[in-house]
Amino acid sequence: MILLKHELRSNFRSLLIWAGCVGFGCLGCLLLFEGIKDSIEPMAELYGKMGAFSVALGMDKLNVASMEGYFATEIALIFAVGGAMFAAMTGAVMLSKEEEGHTAEFLYTLPFDRVSVVFWKYGAMALLILLFQLICIVAIALGLAGAGESLDGKTLALYYGSQLLMQLEVGSVCFLLSALCRKKQIGAALGFSVFLYMADVMCRIVPDLEILKYATPFYFSNAADIFVNKAVESAPALIGLGVLLASPVLSAAICQKRDISA
Repeated sequence: MILLKHELRSNFRSLLIWAGCVGFGCLGCLLLFEGIKDSIEPMAELYGKMGAFSVALGMDKLNVASMEGYFATEIALIFAVGGAMFAAMTGAVMLSKEEEGHTAEFLYTLPFDRVSVVFWKYGAMALLILLFQLICIVAIALGLAGAGESLDGKTLALYYGSQLLMQLEVGSVCFLLSALCRKKQIGAALGFSVFLYMADVMCRIVPDLEILKYATPFYFSNAADIFVNKAVESAPALIGLGVLLASPVLSAAICQKRDISA
């Protein structure tokens, strides 16, 4: 519990900055909807017929002039990419920062074995991602209320659940990366999250790359698919859950065997 509190305190400023930026971006765009709705409506059909661009953003499935379509194609992009980047950055620093900051020697003299350290830090990462989600969800709710709009509660809850799983999967992979590295790999983690988003775009546009949908969590958490189908594709989601569960176990096994530099 001491380690959990310490990680929450040390990452609290980063949490507020990222959640504030992403949440404010979502809120601001939602408040703009009423003012741009009339100008979007004549172009909504055109947006849906822009070929690969429409497919990539889900505009071929939903009317962007409606709140549901606007949310799924615009707001969801800010929320998903911003959330994945926050999760990646948070996971990537959790373990490696101890060696890079030369605090490992002190940490491992405390009455915690390495496995306990890994699982407490993983729990802190998961809690930070959950708090990020909650702050953004509150901002989105305020934006919807301010715009005088609403969305189907069950579909929205399904979308938020898929986003939480997606962000935890991204964070888990980067957490495993931090167990392997002696220095914080923030740049690699942020690049990895963007790569996963681009993999989702590519597998939707290029039929030969459809297999990538099992590798990227952006696929099962895609807002347009969820708002149209009212469901999450189970196979990619189960793979994501498996990654989420395996990551702390593999990280603990790696840290248990590694020579930790002071």
